[in-house]
Amino acid sequence: MNDLSNASLTEHQTSFSCKPIPSLAFYTLLPLFFIGLFVSIFILVVVHNAAFFLSFLLLSALVASFLAWNAINWRHHNRSAFMFFLNSFPDSDLQLAREGQLVKVTGVASCGNLSLETSYERVGRCIYASTLLYEYGQFGLKPVNVKRSCFQWNLAYCERFSTDFYITDRISGIRAMVKAGSGCKVIPLITDSKLVTTTKQCRVLSPHLTNWLQERNLSADARLLRLEEGYIQEGNTVTVTGMLHKNDEVVTIVQPPELFSTGCLWQKLLLPIDVDGLILAPGCS
Repeated sequence: MNDLSNASLTEHQTSFSCKPIPSLAFYTLLPLFFIGLFVSIFILVVVHNAAFFLSFLLLSALVASFLAWNAINWRHHNRSAFMFFLNSFPDSDLQLAREGQLVKVTGVASCGNLSLETSYERVGRCIYASTLLYEYGQFGLKPVNVKRSCFQWNLAYCERFSTDFYITDRISGIRAMVKAGSGCKVIPLITDSKLVTTTKQCRVLSPHLTNWLQERNLSADARLLRLEEGYIQEGNTVTVTGMLHKNDEVVTIVQPPELFSTGCLWQKLLLPIDVDGLILAPGCS
């Protein structure tokens, strides 16, 4: 079993950083901005021509908007960038794919030696399961063990696991083992469903939620909470992107040993993003 909980907490705590934008870009653009601002103001004062100054402001606004769009996209975990990359990356035929090739395989998932169960709804026979608890960080609430921000939902607790499973390629019909278990970096693009949401008018917690919180040594006081759960169950269609490994009759999809890039997604105005891990996403039936 692969515990992805700590990685998820780290992602949420650093979600405001602009990682897809290289530091060199800031160090280059910042001096150019001040030089351009000085020159445009000089021309405006000496020549009394505002055309260059207005053009400079317009260009600066466009560049700032482009960088802000990429920063916001990263803040939301690059879901749109990853999904656009997956949609543009064609499905691979495992019968024709070569050893060590980056492949994208879509097919029906089945459990291996170990299956998972979601902790709240108790959905069994899963290959991936996550339960996320959010707390609204307004004044007066007890602090949680993560970095808090007021007046927004903050991740207070996370359970996220994956395990090795099998996938049957819908193109070739070949059954492959996906090594998503212990020691593998997994990037899950699974949408979690909201199960419980308390409101300002009704903050009373149900007995089931209260027991769930107490079992994890979490406060069961009435407050604004939101609980989400996501999973991939045996028999669901799933899409996996990783490196192909063939050994005699055994076909395995593993985490790529090196980073690979999504490339510039100009259709979405997104800069390249380095992918470090096995991508796990829901597949189209």
